Amino acid sequence: MRGLIASELELRDRRKRERLVRKARFPQVKSFEGYDFSQVALPEGYGVDDLRSLGFVEQAEDFVFHGQTGRGKTHLAIAMGMACAQAGKEVRFFTAAELVLMLAKASRENCLEPLLKDIARARLVIVDELGYVPLDREGARLLFQVLGDCYEKRSLVITTNIEFSKWGVVFGDDKLAFALIDRIMHHGRLVEFNGTSKRMEHALMLGKAAD
Repeated sequence: MRGLIASELELRDRRKRERLVRKARFPQVKSFEGYDFSQVALPEGYGVDDLRSLGFVEQAEDFVFHGQTGRGKTHLAIAMGMACAQAGKEVRFFTAAELVLMLAKASRENCLEPLLKDIARARLVIVDELGYVPLDREGARLLFQVLGDCYEKRSLVITTNIEFSKWGVVFGDDKLAFALIDRIMHHGRLVEFNGTSKRMEHALMLGKAAD
């Protein structure tokens, strides 16, 4: 009987983790395993083990992953999200453009509140590729609403190739951008991704072997 109960509990736990991964809507499956941190500049006093521990989720701490395209920002963000989901924590993953489109559509259809409530259930919100696509005024306002609401409630990971000084251009409003940066910096860490593009290192078009 104990064996049957243990088996049933294990099955339920596995199904819960699978459900959390599906709800997060990761574009690919990525993990910490084999990730190359050699070109990743973590803040002083904060190491890879700290990242893997997921302690930042319990503290509602944020990260901004900054670096040019192909440096591994999205991979690491997904790995963090996958680890959280496997640990039984709710996660939501969006590209910035995707999230803005979802918010704008929900706003037009008068169903914004359910979407915001769903995002608010997450312990970790990942917004990928901030700054890759320009935002209109309404899109910037809605995105700020989501990101600003994470402050001290849930962890936020933003990946971007835009430095802080140019976020005003992304949002089309310097005051809006500064208000968001102020919140993120209070309980957040900046992680710089250096080196060359990992995609170019393995580009078939350049005659290089793929992984």
